[in-house]
Amino acid sequence: MLDFGHVLAGVAVVLALEGLCYAAFPGAMKATLARLASLPEQRLRQGGLVAAAIGVAAAWIIVGL
Repeated sequence: MLDFGHVLAGVAVVLALEGLCYAAFPGAMKATLARLASLPEQRLRQGGLVAAAIGVAAAWIIVGL
């Protein structure tokens, strides 16, 4: 069962991975953010919804194992 502790653990892992990316590749992360800033809002919204759906499905599958 997916509970709030699992959600918090997932958020912690995402923060750790994002922090590692900024520490290891600061130039690439800045370039990526600049590219994201130039995208239309609709494209960002669609990408965010797809990423959220994949994340929820993956968490559901992993916790269900």
